[in-house]
Amino acid sequence: MTVQWSGLSGAGSYRITATPKYSSVNPVFAQFAGNTVMGSLNSLSPNTVYTVQLEAIDNAFNVLSSAKTEETTAPDIPSITQAYSKQSDSITVEFTAVSGATSYILRAETDDFFSETPVSGSPGTVLDLQPYTDYQLSVMSVNAGGRSQPSEVVGAKTVVPGPRINTTSPSNDSILVTWLPVENAVLYTLCIIMEGSSTRHKLNTTDTAVTFGDLQAGATYCIKGAAWDAEGRTGDDLTVCQITRPSSPNLIDVQVTPGRSLGIVVYWVSVQGAENYVASTSGGQNCTSVDNAYCYIMPVECGNNRTVSVTAVNAAGPSSPSQPAPYITYPCLPGNIWVEEPTPGNCSLRWDDVQLVEYYMAFIKRDDGTERSCNTTRTTCDFFCACGYTYLVTVFPYNQAGSSPYANVQNYTTIPCCPQGVATQLVSTDTLEVTWLPVKGAELYETRAARGAEVVRCSDTSPACVLSDLRCDAVYSVTVTPCSELRGCNLTCPSGASETAPCAPEILNMTQTNSSAYRVFITRPNAANATYTVTAVGRYDAQICQTVSSWCDFAQLPCGSSYEVTTVATTAAGRSLPGYSQTLETGPCCPASVNVTQVTQAMTNVTWAPGSGARSYVTSLLSSRGYAKCHTLDTHCLMGCITCSTNYSVALEAISSTGHKSQCNYQGFSSSPCCPTGIKLYRGANNTVRVYWRPLGPQISSYVVDLYGSGVNYTCTATGGMKYCDIQEDTARDVYTAVVAPVGQNGVKVTFCLPRTFSVPYPGTNANSAILISRRRRSVD
Repeated sequence: MTVQWSGLSGAGSYRITATPKYSSVNPVFAQFAGNTVMGSLNSLSPNTVYTVQLEAIDNAFNVLSSAKTEETTAPDIPSITQAYSKQSDSITVEFTAVSGATSYILRAETDDFFSETPVSGSPGTVLDLQPYTDYQLSVMSVNAGGRSQPSEVVGAKTVVPGPRINTTSPSNDSILVTWLPVENAVLYTLCIIMEGSSTRHKLNTTDTAVTFGDLQAGATYCIKGAAWDAEGRTGDDLTVCQITRPSSPNLIDVQVTPGRSLGIVVYWVSVQGAENYVASTSGGQNCTSVDNAYCYIMPVECGNNRTVSVTAVNAAGPSSPSQPAPYITYPCLPGNIWVEEPTPGNCSLRWDDVQLVEYYMAFIKRDDGTERSCNTTRTTCDFFCACGYTYLVTVFPYNQAGSSPYANVQNYTTIPCCPQGVATQLVSTDTLEVTWLPVKGAELYETRAARGAEVVRCSDTSPACVLSDLRCDAVYSVTVTPCSELRGCNLTCPSGASETAPCAPEILNMTQTNSSAYRVFITRPNAANATYTVTAVGRYDAQICQTVSSWCDFAQLPCGSSYEVTTVATTAAGRSLPGYSQTLETGPCCPASVNVTQVTQAMTNVTWAPGSGARSYVTSLLSSRGYAKCHTLDTHCLMGCITCSTNYSVALEAISSTGHKSQCNYQGFSSSPCCPTGIKLYRGANNTVRVYWRPLGPQISSYVVDLYGSGVNYTCTATGGMKYCDIQEDTARDVYTAVVAPVGQNGVKVTFCLPRTFSVPYPGTNANSAILISRRRRSVD
């Protein structure tokens, strides 16, 4: 027993006492130096419980400290009774049992190997050993107190390993067994037995390959093999089971499968030992079945005349194939299907020729549901195809296996029909709106207006199109072409002629032909059949003139007015846009009357009423002796340089703000008679005063003489041929003022002749003529 402790300071030695707890065996003592911490007690009884006391003693032999514990001693040493090897990697050891042992340890040793194997009792086996090798074996017993000392060593040798057998079945009645040579083996033993049988066949050989023949097909055989060493000991025996290949199955029938999947189903008779079956065609296709005596090969190639055979398969390999059975598959579909339409409405469905075909069924279905079919041995089918439809076409070839379960469907769309009800409408002078009835099959419409090299196009999906920016007064060829993505455009549709509105005429010039008539000159940009309408729109009225010439006359345009003049052209196609407008301003109106009033002998005042549209006036008084002229913004004018007793023609020119003029003529005006000259006064007999003058101008009808004196006024009238006038005085005066005024043909006395003042001598003096004192200018008033 080994005891460990922790050292105590001051301890000179340690003493250990082991006393049996349940027996009267004497205690065992042991003393150890103070510098040790471990000690062993010998001569203890095996498998015995001891009370162990540890005491620390100083150098004076006094106990410094003590401690107790209970420990059990290991059991007795067992002994080996037998050791032998049954497997190449193990040795079995038989040994005696030891009282108090709870388990055992087997020890195996060589010069370069050591292992310990715990076992619960005898016998025990040491594993993981090398084959055909000598080992030294011993055994130890174990309990809570530890393990005993090893037993005496016994030698034993492992046996050779068994051969590693490989088996194959080269045919359905034989099995080939092969193995690699086993080291240290001098002989091999093989034993073969069929499952479910008690018959065995045993064979000893020194070869490494053996063939067992005359076996049952599809049966499982188990082969056991063992090797012998030179000492005559048999080594490991290894068993391998091998099944022989199955017999060839008997093929019963081959059928082409119905439905959409093209294939064949193969039937056969099951054979013993087959795990699965493989049916293979001469075209390299196959199918496998495990539980059934048939299988499907899908898909198979169409249009083939082939054979099929069946092979049974198990773990050993396949059997020989069965006798091949011929079969024919559905015919293949035509490689190409197409529709030809040599002339509109006459279509022909065509397809490529197919092998192994007895006849064809062609189906033609229109998109409105109408359907027809062809049963033919040829590769064509003729049918009527209306414009604007889509046709779905397919061809099924038939032979003795039937028809293909599916077919390729091609579609063929005929060209869209030409539209009906094409109508054109002029929506503006250069724009045509074209409408038509929708066309079946048309996805797009191309409207084309052509005029020589000029082409205007419009594309739309609706059955209407607007062609803009066309030339005016032009005839276009309008064509509506329906188009589809699949077939393109129908280029056979007829054209229609459409005429655009006439071109807009322009005003070249406007001239006044008389006081109220005007002529408008215009361009004629259109064909000869165009009519031109010229419209003059004023503030209060509008006048219209139509012509086919290059001018148009307005006969009665009121004076003093402004008109906006435009012109349009009209043809059967419609009206043009109006040309650019111009303003026509008529001459201002002449005043209704002109009044001429003479203010002085050489000055007149001319007045008139306002003339509509006139801003200024030029008034003229013309005579053979000269003229007078006045330019004013007013409706009156004071004119000088008038010659008395002269006939004048009166003219007035009314001028507008833009310079337009109207010449106005009025009744002539005669200036007043000339005031006489050389006026003198003479005192005559009988208290009379004679007023004498010298006449001027043409013959005057009469004169009126006014004589003013201090407090008196005298008047006398003389005929036109007279040159004097006598006045009877009431009382003589020495100063008189005399005014001699002619009377015009209108009987109106001239009021602007100047008065003259004279000093008249009294009667009885020698002088009888008066002396002129002064001339006074009279006021125009």
